[in-house]
Amino acid sequence: MEEKEVILTQEGFNNLENELNYLKTEKRAEIADRIKVALGFGDLSENSEYDEAKTAQAENEGKIVELENKLRHAKIIDEKEIDTDTVQIGNKVKVLDVEFDEEITYIIVGSTEVDLAENKISNESPLGTALLGAKKGQTVEVEAPAGKMKYKILEISL
Repeated sequence: MEEKEVILTQEGFNNLENELNYLKTEKRAEIADRIKVALGFGDLSENSEYDEAKTAQAENEGKIVELENKLRHAKIIDEKEIDTDTVQIGNKVKVLDVEFDEEITYIIVGSTEVDLAENKISNESPLGTALLGAKKGQTVEVEAPAGKMKYKILEISL
């Protein structure tokens, strides 16, 4: 099976590395301590603390494998190669929601860096896909559950 390329900004790559390091060191040690304490409670067949700690250990190891895989297949976007002529991953895009006459600024990121609280949207999302390659002044249509939405691109920046 061919692995999918993971598109990341340098910040996103660094965040994944930091999370991986935390899971491999502090989190593993914390779970090992929980298992050690739970083993002291005796009979493992009725030891819910032990079961919970072992489940946490399995989840942590699964997350470690997932992050290692993402980092192995990461393609870091070089900010020097990003221009502001057309919308690309790494750009901030100020748009006007035509229907609601509302200005919103989005940051286009790879799917692993999505953070809606910070208006970071995926290049694979319907809006991200519609915006990619578009130019300032252009209006794009996005198919949404509520129907077609129109966004006019007001500004593209880094």
